[in-house]
Amino acid sequence: MAQDIKTIEKSAPRHKGLKKGLYLIPSAFTAANICMGFLAVIFSLRGYRLTPVDPQLAATYFDYAAIAIGLAILFDTLDGRLARMTRTTTEMGVQLDSLADVLTFGIAPVTLVYGWAIGAAFADGTSLHSIGIFALFVYLMCGVLRLARFNIQATRPRILKEGTPKMDKKNFVGLPIPPSAGLIAAIVHFSPQPLTVYGENAAVIYSILLMVLAALLGGFMVSTIKYTSFKNVGTGRKNFYLILLLGGFGMIVWLYSQVALLALSAAYVSHGIMWYLAGLLRPKKQREALSDAKSTSS
Repeated sequence: MAQDIKTIEKSAPRHKGLKKGLYLIPSAFTAANICMGFLAVIFSLRGYRLTPVDPQLAATYFDYAAIAIGLAILFDTLDGRLARMTRTTTEMGVQLDSLADVLTFGIAPVTLVYGWAIGAAFADGTSLHSIGIFALFVYLMCGVLRLARFNIQATRPRILKEGTPKMDKKNFVGLPIPPSAGLIAAIVHFSPQPLTVYGENAAVIYSILLMVLAALLGGFMVSTIKYTSFKNVGTGRKNFYLILLLGGFGMIVWLYSQVALLALSAAYVSHGIMWYLAGLLRPKKQREALSDAKSTSS
C-alpha cells in the first residue's frame, strides 16, 4: 500500500508538468505570429527603400512581406484551435493573441501598402499622400476597435447593451482583421512589383483604389455584418473528407499561390456582404419570422 502511494506521488508531478507544457504550445504559435508580423514590417521597409534603386529586388522583399502575413494567418488559426483542443485557453493567451494581431494584421499590412504603393506613388506633402495615410490609419484604428470588441464579447458573451449582437460561435460579428490583412497581402503577392513600375498615372490610380479598399475593410471590421468563423469545421465525423479537401487546396496553393490566395481571400471578405445583402432582399415577414426563431432559440 505504501509503495502504491509513493508511486502515485511520483507520477503526479509528471502529469502536472505535462499539463504546464501544453500551455506553451498555443503560445509558441502566437510567438510565431508575432515573428511573422515583425518580419513583414522589416521586409516592407526594405522594399520601400529599394523601390527607386532596384524595383525588381524591392518586389522580392514586398513578396516576402506578403508571404509572412499569410503565414501569420496560419499560425493565428492554429494557436486558437490548439488552445481549444488541449483546453489550455487562458485570459493571458487571449490578450497576447490580440496584441499579436495588432502588429501582424494591423501595422504590418499598413506598412506594406504604404511602401508598395502610397509612399512611392505620391510625393510627400501632397493631398493624396495625406489622404492615403489617413485611409491607412482608418484601417488600423478600425482593426484595433474590432479586436477590442471581440475581446469584450469573448469575456462577456451576454448582451452588453440594447442592439449589441450576442456572441455566436458559428459567426463573427464584423469582418475579422486576419482576413482583411490577408486580402491586402494576397493582392501584393499577386503582383509584388512596386506600383511605380507601371507608370505614374497607373500608380496613382491603383494607389487610390487601395486607399478605398483600406477604408472599406475598416468599415467592414467595425460593422455588424456576420462572417463564418469555421470554428466547428473539423469537429464532426467528416474529418476524412476535410483532410482530402485541405490536401487538394494545399496543392492548388502550392502550384498557383498568387491566384488561389487572392481568390480565397476575396471570397471570404465578400461572402459576409453577400449574405447581408441577401438578408435585406428577403421579404419582411420572412425576416421577422427568422428573427423570432433566433430569439426563441436563444
